[in-house]
Amino acid sequence: MSAFTLPSLRYQLNELEPVIDALTMDKHYNKHHQAYIDNLNKALNDNPNNSSLVNIFKNSSGELDNPAVRNNGGGHYNHELYWDILSPISIVSKTNSTDLLVVQKMISQFESVDSVKLQFETAGLGRFGSGWAWVCVDNTTKDLKICSTPNQDNPLMNLPGIEQGTPIIGIDVWEHAYYLKYQNLRKDYLQAVWSLLDWNRINDRYVAAIK
Repeated sequence: MSAFTLPSLRYQLNELEPVIDALTMDKHYNKHHQAYIDNLNKALNDNPNNSSLVNIFKNSSGELDNPAVRNNGGGHYNHELYWDILSPISIVSKTNSTDLLVVQKMISQFESVDSVKLQFETAGLGRFGSGWAWVCVDNTTKDLKICSTPNQDNPLMNLPGIEQGTPIIGIDVWEHAYYLKYQNLRKDYLQAVWSLLDWNRINDRYVAAIK
């Protein structure tokens, strides 16, 4: 397997303002995410039988027993998803169009997108310490699930205590994701970052997950 690299962003570091400030983006993307990638590549170089991250997570083939793979592999995957589903407010879809299958599913299952947002916020606030809040597709029923995971774990990981599913929305609730701007007000961050969600990209992930 070739080395993992930092994915290119579709926007400039200052284009998520005022929701996420440029300094946070610089530290989060260029420092934190890059460190996960560097440490992951080092960990996998020590294991010649490594596979794709998704296969490592799903198959529980032994690599996840290595904390360096679990933590840094999760850190890379989670952040790559996080950057991908965000867009600047100036171009993000603001309408949650009912033409999108994922929005139709949210309405049919939860009555409204606002209900999903509220439950998602509860999951993010309920995560003690560092972790992530998720909206996932159940791999069996194809229904949506809202959950959270600690540290850099994610719902793809075949591990005890992890609620399984395919993530379509993932928001970082580590303090480094929001503390420079929001300080201890995680709720304010969770409410604000929802306005950056790119529903077209989330819908693409949902359609791929239900196939």
